[in-house]
Amino acid sequence: MQKPPFLKKGDTVGVLALAWKVAFEDLEAAIAFMETEWELKVVLGESLKTSYNQYAATDEVRARDFQQMLDNPSIKAIFSARGGYGSARILDQINFDAFLENPKWLIGFSDITAVLCHAFCLGVESIHGVMPKLFLQEGGAQSLESLKDLLFGKPISYQVPSHPMNRKGKAQGQLVGGNLALMVHLIGSRSEVNLSGKILFLEDVGEYHYALDRMMIQLKRTGQLAELAGLIVGHFSNLSDDPSIYGKTAYEIVEEAVAEYEYPRSYGFPVGHEPENWAMPVGRAMELTVLENLCMLEERIIE
Repeated sequence: MQKPPFLKKGDTVGVLALAWKVAFEDLEAAIAFMETEWELKVVLGESLKTSYNQYAATDEVRARDFQQMLDNPSIKAIFSARGGYGSARILDQINFDAFLENPKWLIGFSDITAVLCHAFCLGVESIHGVMPKLFLQEGGAQSLESLKDLLFGKPISYQVPSHPMNRKGKAQGQLVGGNLALMVHLIGSRSEVNLSGKILFLEDVGEYHYALDRMMIQLKRTGQLAELAGLIVGHFSNLSDDPSIYGKTAYEIVEEAVAEYEYPRSYGFPVGHEPENWAMPVGRAMELTVLENLCMLEERIIE
């Protein structure tokens, strides 16, 4: 995997909207924060001030925005302002040649999982982390700090309390994942990630419990869940029905799909559609250690 250069004060970064539209006034404080607190220069995409139905702009405009930032050698990182839906629509319109010659950080989560997975398939690390629309949300200070640490080169070392559903053990492998619905959506495409030997992290939002089960079964039927090194299960937020209707909670649905496998599992990890959404380096070699009272995720050199 290629690792883009870490940021330093004075670097230029880009902010655009790869998916749904966003009100520019909702971004002004985050942009000011990056300029004053992180001491970065911020270039704004055309897609931040336009709209096309639910999208930030037409596919053509969003693709052009993305292409221009990928091709601009002065831009060291690209943030999608928000998720929603639509980033996968433009991936096949993008020429990644310049990006592969001079890799830069791509940052986002939710729908932007499609972009992060595509970057992984191209052999470049990216970051699953909080987006500018949510930079200054209440309760999200640690998430924002974790993103800064990752962008500026501080090694990752996370510790979280144990969860009753955890399975103890130790795993090493590349960290991949993101939104469950997007991981399933990418199956069969050029952006599908080979999960064999990987530490997979999953989260989702707004789904029905039966739909979560359907997606986990789809992943299982690919055979890839059997070949994981380890599994990290984050937030499953604002679900569209009560678990009593389906008969299982989101975590029980996930566990049922992987129960026969022996790899370690960490439930309740702070990643997903909640203020606690710690930055995750997609593609990086990591070690997951699940103990009786503690779970650790740390960078490791994999032999």
